[in-house]
Amino acid sequence: MSQVESGSEARQGLPWAATLSALGIVFGDIGTSPLYAFRECFAEGHGAPINASNLVGAASLIVWSLLFIVGFKYLVIILRLDNRGEGGVLALAALIRSVIPGEKGQRWFFMLGLFGAALIYADGMLTPAISVLSAVEGLKDTELNLSKEAIPLISMVILVGLFAIQRFGTGKVGKLFGPIVLLWFAVLAGTGIASLAKTPMVLMALTPTSAFSFLIHEWHHALPLLAAVFLAVTGGEALYADLGHFGRRPIRLAWWAVVCPALILNYLGQAALLERTPEAIESPFFRLVPQAFALPLTILATLAAIIASQALISGAFSLTAQAIQLNCLPRLRVFHTSLTEKGQIYLPMINWLLAIACLLLVGIFESSTNLAAAYGIAIALTMTSTSILFWVAALRIWKWSTPKAALFAGVFLAVDLAFLAANGLKIIHGGGLPLGVAAVVMFFMTTWTWGRNRSGRQLQKQRIPLEDLLGQVSRGTIPRVRGTAIFMTGQIDSVPVPLLHNLKHNGVIHESLILLHVVTLDVATSNPAERFEFKNLGQGFFSVVLRFGFSEEPDVPRALKEGMPPEIGYHPGRTSFFLGRETIITGRVSTGWQKFRLAIFASMLRNATPASAYFKLPPNRVVELGAQVTL
Repeated sequence: MSQVESGSEARQGLPWAATLSALGIVFGDIGTSPLYAFRECFAEGHGAPINASNLVGAASLIVWSLLFIVGFKYLVIILRLDNRGEGGVLALAALIRSVIPGEKGQRWFFMLGLFGAALIYADGMLTPAISVLSAVEGLKDTELNLSKEAIPLISMVILVGLFAIQRFGTGKVGKLFGPIVLLWFAVLAGTGIASLAKTPMVLMALTPTSAFSFLIHEWHHALPLLAAVFLAVTGGEALYADLGHFGRRPIRLAWWAVVCPALILNYLGQAALLERTPEAIESPFFRLVPQAFALPLTILATLAAIIASQALISGAFSLTAQAIQLNCLPRLRVFHTSLTEKGQIYLPMINWLLAIACLLLVGIFESSTNLAAAYGIAIALTMTSTSILFWVAALRIWKWSTPKAALFAGVFLAVDLAFLAANGLKIIHGGGLPLGVAAVVMFFMTTWTWGRNRSGRQLQKQRIPLEDLLGQVSRGTIPRVRGTAIFMTGQIDSVPVPLLHNLKHNGVIHESLILLHVVTLDVATSNPAERFEFKNLGQGFFSVVLRFGFSEEPDVPRALKEGMPPEIGYHPGRTSFFLGRETIITGRVSTGWQKFRLAIFASMLRNATPASAYFKLPPNRVVELGAQVTL
């Protein structure tokens, strides 16, 4: 068990209410996969021939992939690895970094987590596009008889509306998500059962031998088939990322009671339909119902696709907030859209970047079949990264023996690498696009980390030991003025740069000086008993260390008010906060590549949200003192 595993289990409440909410948020992505996944197994140009044995084999591959990857790997094993209740590849990497000895090992495993996080951004870009596009394509089978060109336009309008309402938050509509998705899964199961009743022999797909026989018989189509099958499990990583919102029990209950049976029944139903009507391959999901019901089904599918997209967009917001707290990205404007739920946030820059990307994807690829060629490889790489990190966590956190950890991780990696190899064929057909997006995100993350470390080393050279200043103060050589000043600093044992500048220009220091150091931990939430650390340094100097988890909101004035001793007389409205603001100047660098990275870092630093807003400091009590740093 994880040392912090009890966090997610500690949540109380009605399990069925939480399970219904989990349906709407967690399973929207994987729940819309039947719109396109089975169809792609027999897509023209790379799919297998449509015959009885192949239909059963393809359905069997999907069924057992769902049971093994989602049911066993994630629901049974991976969900137990939580970082004080938070899940996802970045939270797992942060947890591993806290238990791995040596800076080099910490860096490499955390970089792997960053790579997985960058890939999730690519997934968040592709999922809304393919989900909405595949749902709207159902209109072609209705009496509306829309043209092929109208489908992308309608999809774009829906996507614009979806991203436009993000600023209002999901709190007001969140309660509707669960019932709508529950209805969606009921329709999946019902249409599947109705089709199965006409061709029950498809139930042979429930035996794993059908899957192996299919792969062996269609060996020359094996890789394209596996790439298509993988589309059915692409929501697996989302289960782990959303662990912090619901905990394990509701997610597991929703999967085994509703999602898994409904998905399996629908995929079997599509196989049964195609055995009776092979020409329905163009749209097997929508052909499961009579044409009179195609329009209502399309409307419901569009709602489900919007909900699936909402889950990925919200996940991108949460991931960005975590990355900012872990100092992997510059501070960005974060709006909290709920007074009661801290996880409901809105980041305008991330929202509209995703919106532009989704619109471009729909405009370029125009159909879900074309977009499926680019979809999957990012998630396959993320799942592979999670398996590697699982191996380390099993050894370091759970203290498993090497053979046991190697057995589980080896099986997971064997499956992941098979799907990764299959999706690798997509690189020349559009799969390089999500990899390019992930590479760009990774570049910005690593450039920010690299630049912060480099500027930190330069500032370190300018620092003066705190003991030297305390010695001068004790001799009475520095005049003092009434009041309390708080200087934010990266190191308590040295004089903050803003304090040096204030002393240089004003020649005085305040009667009470608090050196404030804010630390972001590698755990999701900090222990309340360890959040506030206070120390009297003498001569009217005090040090305060505030510790926040990477999923917490760093409200500095509130934390100070709750923890500051009464005798200090701290009051946010009468205390001045002094912060440093760095201006980067490019000095002599060895290569043009370094000069380029420094220019990017300087631009990111200039456009970052001010620390005063990020830490919620009262604007009229903040004094910023600039410093030039030559890199």
